[in-house]
Amino acid sequence: MQKKINHKRFLLLSLFAILALCGCERPDPDVTVISATADFGEVAQSANSGIERGVRVKPPTPIIHQTTTPFPTYFGTPTPDPTRPVINENEGNFDIHIVSIGETLTQIALSYNSTVEELVRINDLSDSDLLSVGQQIFVPGGAAPTSLSFKIIPDSELVYGPDLKEFDVLRVASEQGGHLLTLKEEIEGRTLSGPEIVQLVSDRQSVSPRLLLALIEYKSGWMSHTAIDENPYPLGYVRQGYEGLYQQLTWAANKLNLGYYGRGEGGLTYFEFANGDNINFASDINDGTAGLQLLFAAYPTTSFQDWLVDIGPDGFYAVFNQIFGNPFAYTVDPLWPADLDQPALQLPWPQGETWYFTGGPHGGWASGSAWAALDFAPQHDQLGCYESDAWVTAAVDGLVTRSDMGGVVIDIDGDGFPGTGWVIYYLHLEARDRVAPGTYVRAGDTLGHASCEGGFSNGTHLHIARLYNGRWASADGQIPFNMSGWNSEGLGFEYDGLLVRGDEVKEACECREESNAIVAD
Repeated sequence: MQKKINHKRFLLLSLFAILALCGCERPDPDVTVISATADFGEVAQSANSGIERGVRVKPPTPIIHQTTTPFPTYFGTPTPDPTRPVINENEGNFDIHIVSIGETLTQIALSYNSTVEELVRINDLSDSDLLSVGQQIFVPGGAAPTSLSFKIIPDSELVYGPDLKEFDVLRVASEQGGHLLTLKEEIEGRTLSGPEIVQLVSDRQSVSPRLLLALIEYKSGWMSHTAIDENPYPLGYVRQGYEGLYQQLTWAANKLNLGYYGRGEGGLTYFEFANGDNINFASDINDGTAGLQLLFAAYPTTSFQDWLVDIGPDGFYAVFNQIFGNPFAYTVDPLWPADLDQPALQLPWPQGETWYFTGGPHGGWASGSAWAALDFAPQHDQLGCYESDAWVTAAVDGLVTRSDMGGVVIDIDGDGFPGTGWVIYYLHLEARDRVAPGTYVRAGDTLGHASCEGGFSNGTHLHIARLYNGRWASADGQIPFNMSGWNSEGLGFEYDGLLVRGDEVKEACECREESNAIVAD
């Protein structure tokens, strides 16, 4: 097993999809593709058998129609980001070695043609003599190639941020008049159109809808073409269970977020290509570009040469330019001010009630979207999904900008657009008694009841996260999640974590014990 990310809290990225501590797991809703699908021969057969294969098909050339909104102007060349260290550039890849009974660091160093001093340094070991059976340590591996330095998009164009305040997915799709407009899918019991699916994924993952529309056009031509085959895999990711636009976009958005947040704050300096090889991120690219480089490398059928086209000036970047103009004309910089601080928040349940801390820092929506969320479950003698009368309450004053499909969003600055300023995001709130959109709430006001609604959950609970200017705020990052004086801390693995207030320490657990019980005071 090869090491892909040089940071302990991203150590088990390969296991993210199966982690479900406290019953919170996304994305995996019930999805039905309503519109008929064509017979895709071997591609469809390979998906039905669970085998990832297929042939890269070039989508039709975009037919760009006149838009009501002119392209913004942009002059110049994107300024290179400050050079960052690339772990593998001179030292090679790192593999993972699992310590066996009786092994010493000296023995391991000899096995990998290394030294004790090197292993101590790359693993940040405080005591070179203290190893435990099953411990995972990094050891030197082979060299890896480096990606292009070409910058595709600014960081602010990956997130659903300030520059998208007036962006209307339906209007843009209607102006292009392509197949996306006629598409329909059933998502979690609701029939949604193509533009509505794009909006839903953007809302849930906080990924730019403009970016997703450009990606749809680049991979399928569905934005601008009407006479087109109905492809069950419009973004080209052929795998059983990923049929339909919603699943395709959800997969892509999670990969975009993984590259963006993994490189920006998770220590991700290299990633795995489709054939299993490691590739270093170029040291001078930005995090938004890293997100796209990782996404395009994740396609099982992509060759290295195809990937170089995807991430170069004649690939995705060129199609984005045709539809929306130069992506760097939409730059918002800085996305976060240097002195950013979280506003005062209180625990999201009524005073005097005890809830249980069931999930430490984990993805805001799916594992790639930073580790922005925490999970809590109300008191109850039943496990799994059940109807709860326990109220979830507002952690802060603000305007409810969204309340549907299990999600509630509180916009703290009250401007009506969640892509600007601080936002508190709630998930798994039952439709019964859920607060209406457009409601201005005060801290402590009721919002609804914890449930399993929204995405996929195998246990009734509340999932709560923060964003600023559309960017997920990690619960174990530079701005700890603080509610009523309880500060979040990560323990190196998704869903593991602590809440600390003074001398009190509570550790996340699927259980309902004193060790994870918190009383709102």
